[in-house]
Amino acid sequence: MFIQTEATPNPATLKFLPGKDVLPEGAMDFPTAESASISPLASALFSVEGVTSVFLGTDFITVSKAAGEWQHLKPMLLGAIMEHYTSGQPVLAQKAAAPQGHADYAGEDSDVVAQIKELLDTRVRPAVAQDGGDIVFHGFKEGVVYLHMRGACAGCPSSAITLKNGIENMLRHYVPEVELVEAVQ
Repeated sequence: MFIQTEATPNPATLKFLPGKDVLPEGAMDFPTAESASISPLASALFSVEGVTSVFLGTDFITVSKAAGEWQHLKPMLLGAIMEHYTSGQPVLAQKAAAPQGHADYAGEDSDVVAQIKELLDTRVRPAVAQDGGDIVFHGFKEGVVYLHMRGACAGCPSSAITLKNGIENMLRHYVPEVELVEAVQ
């Protein structure tokens, strides 16, 4: 099994491409070791000292670290991924919830929210997935779009610039009701 790795714009996050499906659809964010209990793969990655979060996409895995050099952590992470795939274990335990996506929204602005979600799904999410991250809709209130940054996007030094100069400008252009875009934790 050959696992490719790619740097991301976030120096604390590395993207792994196992050459196999990771999730059949969507994405799952595991910000803590406790949250990873539903995923044997994510749990195995958290067993490597220094791992602070794991994000699973359809064909990639991103791992964030607190400290240490990638040259020391990378071999252990590659080993954990390879061991997981050769063991035949599922990525998610059968009792696991469906992959996480956009927050549900049912309000008077539901048509505007549908436009926002469509733009995020077709123009933003594919681009940030290439960098090992994800951005999902969290809410819309009084002209402000709230987005949740996951994977390599969470904590990335350039995410604020991407949010303001890229996503906010695009949403304001296509959806006049949007005045501002803010990140939420």
